[in-house]
Amino acid sequence: MGDKDNLTAILTKVNEIKLEQKPIPVPGCHQVLLQMEVVGICGSDIHYWLEGRCGPFILKDPMVMGHEASGVVLQCGSEVKSLKPGDRVTIEPGYGCRRCEYCKTGKYNLCPDMKFCATPPVDGNLARYYVTEADFCFKLPCNMSLEEGTLMEPLAVGVHACKLSKVTLGSVCFVQGSGPIGLSVLAAAKAYGAGAVLVTDYMDYRLELAQKMGAFKTINTSGMKELEIAEKVKTTLGCEPHATFECAGDVTCARLGLHCTRAGGTVVLLGMGGMEMNMPFGAALVKEITMIGSFRYNNDYPEAIEMVRSGRVCVKDLVTHRFKIEETQKAYETHRDKVGNPIKIMIYCNKNWDGKPK
Repeated sequence: MGDKDNLTAILTKVNEIKLEQKPIPVPGCHQVLLQMEVVGICGSDIHYWLEGRCGPFILKDPMVMGHEASGVVLQCGSEVKSLKPGDRVTIEPGYGCRRCEYCKTGKYNLCPDMKFCATPPVDGNLARYYVTEADFCFKLPCNMSLEEGTLMEPLAVGVHACKLSKVTLGSVCFVQGSGPIGLSVLAAAKAYGAGAVLVTDYMDYRLELAQKMGAFKTINTSGMKELEIAEKVKTTLGCEPHATFECAGDVTCARLGLHCTRAGGTVVLLGMGGMEMNMPFGAALVKEITMIGSFRYNNDYPEAIEMVRSGRVCVKDLVTHRFKIEETQKAYETHRDKVGNPIKIMIYCNKNWDGKPK
């Protein structure tokens, strides 16, 4: 390849992202080389940048950022049959060892040897060029944009959580937090037929988007106490929810799930909060509530893509800001400082990007 420009965004240490030129990687026999197009900023990226860790994952060495991404296939390995140069793809950013019990039973997201983009010590894909496993790239339908392809990562998180909690026609759901993950849960729940989805947050601009995306009602919980919120949720819905989704990484939200959810219901933990929490488990006992963790996704990308392709889910409104890769530092600062009410910030890696959504 004649082009030598592989500008790459590297988190060198806490609060320091540097742009460096890296060699253009060569795909193995089952891999593809991608021209990276659009990479989103995730909350986990911000945690690594500001704190050097996200939950149990700790930054010890410099790491390439980025895991929500789409790109165009440039070169295929010798054994790749499913893709060809020119294909537009969304990238599932993690793959397991393919040999352990978890991988063989379809729960590869729990593989102890998982290789996941921008999760220490694995490099991410915020670069001009990137090599990854071909079978974890999914072709985008002709009616889907590259930005929508990038958003399949958070939507797959929502799909996985809804499948775990068995959301179905008529389900009543309570989503705590209306950032990209909470909004993705809302979108997936509606696509699965949920009858009513209540969303809470303390930022009005996020709640406004939740309403636009189909929330039954929203509540700004700023300044409210735990049991006060629980009572407000029940009266607003007119009943207790079948499923509650904690998407904020906050112990109060996790506790609320046990206070609010109906007997026999499910509380799903998605937010990466503290490793230890003080919980009212007595409520779980007497109401037989199932509390379950939801970690990333497995085999959920095809459903996420079909939801958007078919028009059952619209993710376009999640995108609020766009930057080129040379502006990565500014993009991260925009997220941190909440400049312009950000929801999802996109970084364009292709040096030929013309400044328009793709």
